Amino acid sequence: MKLLLLCLGLTLVCAQEGNSDVVRSNFDIPEIAGEWYSILLASDNREKIEENGSMRVFVEYIDVLENSSLLFKFHTKVNGVCTELSLVSDSTGEDGVFTISYDGENKFRILQVNYSQHIIFYLENFSNSFKLLELYAREPDTSPELKSEFVEICQKYGVVKENVIDLTKVDRCLQERGNGVA
Repeated sequence: MKLLLLCLGLTLVCAQEGNSDVVRSNFDIPEIAGEWYSILLASDNREKIEENGSMRVFVEYIDVLENSSLLFKFHTKVNGVCTELSLVSDSTGEDGVFTISYDGENKFRILQVNYSQHIIFYLENFSNSFKLLELYAREPDTSPELKSEFVEICQKYGVVKENVIDLTKVDRCLQERGNGVA
């Protein structure tokens, strides 16, 4: 019995260590600066994230400004042409929570981040009443396990699995990043 409890305890410790780099509060905002790739996008209003939807944007990088605002550089397709879109979000003063004006008034929060691997955002749009979740990664794709975890998070926020779009399987306007080709 003692051996069984010891094994169970060690298993729990190892499981915790595997996820120890994931931060869910007390965010170090400057650590999120840099290049990112859009991996998964989800919304309770699927039209917003489908092709030609206003929220179908592809992140290139995030900069942290001196006043704690975040500058996002996105790309989106306008009439079939990849177009750059820069947006500034303002800190609310609450840990990992920002406001941004785009397709109406929005508030978003960082749900979790592993600064060297991925970040998950949850956005609420108050003008058009929809929710949006985004998974960005430092590489062009990420693990199936993380994608599954994202789908589970979406469901907790009321977004069904069918409304999760895998952006690794579409033209993100950034396929030739670094070559100046969009």
